Amino acid sequence: MPNWSEILNEISCLTDAGRGDALDVTRRKYLKTLSEMSGRNIIAYYSGFLSNINPEDVLITDMDKNGFMSVINKLDRNKGLDLILHTPGGDLAATESLVEYLRSMFGDDIRAIVPQIAMSAGSMIACSCKSIVMGKQSSIGPIDPQFRGIPASGVIEEFERARDEISRDPSCIPLWHMIIGKYHPTFIGECEKAILWSKEIVTKWLVTNMLKCDEHREATAKAIVDYLSDHNETKAHARHIGLKDCQAIGLKVLPLEENGEFQDAVLSVHHAYMITFSLSSTIKIIENQNGIAMMISRPQISAPIPLQTPYQLPLQEK
Repeated sequence: MPNWSEILNEISCLTDAGRGDALDVTRRKYLKTLSEMSGRNIIAYYSGFLSNINPEDVLITDMDKNGFMSVINKLDRNKGLDLILHTPGGDLAATESLVEYLRSMFGDDIRAIVPQIAMSAGSMIACSCKSIVMGKQSSIGPIDPQFRGIPASGVIEEFERARDEISRDPSCIPLWHMIIGKYHPTFIGECEKAILWSKEIVTKWLVTNMLKCDEHREATAKAIVDYLSDHNETKAHARHIGLKDCQAIGLKVLPLEENGEFQDAVLSVHHAYMITFSLSSTIKIIENQNGIAMMISRPQISAPIPLQTPYQLPLQEK
């Protein structure tokens, strides 16, 4: 299977031959090849978050379910699903709803493939599957909830530190008032509930799928979730957790390198999607092996209109 440069050259040749849909043709070709090789349905769930765009435009949202509904329609669900994930994460409620929908369609027969990065809520989706395929270059991330980039666990730690320091030295009150005063009154409670929510649903998904044959599934699930949720352990929400560390904490992770032909096919798909993001305005793609897709483009700025200021168009679905 071709590497990045060879795929890019293939796209260039198609473009030179007058194919305006060269990116789509190439991407779908390799997605179809991967499906034929595995004998399973393939859905690629890709966000162009590594490009120079507003990260909020590519997060997991409830809108994504419309794309999954479209690409799942008419698939033979008895073949199971390989879900290729490349996402920075997103809304917790949308993630929970999406996982429950996918499991209602394919049952437990969903395998996650992470060619490069599936972070935050993307990691939660991976944990809901029966196994995760990762390469040496692949990473998932912590699942501790964030509020506009602020870690919920960090907020609670800050409150607890303030309480302890003030109890020892009341003269610290003015300093901590300046720090804690930036949070609204119910924020600490919201953080606690978000942490509990994320831990509960990932634990449930692990116990009922990936670890269902594990004699000690409850304990193993708790150890996995505690590690992925522990802000003190992972240090940062952006922490990249690789294949070996995922296996060490108890996740069922299959090395992509075990099958060289399959590895090449997965990476060719990945390169085709990343090239699409780099050469077009597309920022999110949900697509199956039959070429059915929902594609979202980045917001465009219109040309100036007389007597008015330029305005920003909403996300467009193709």
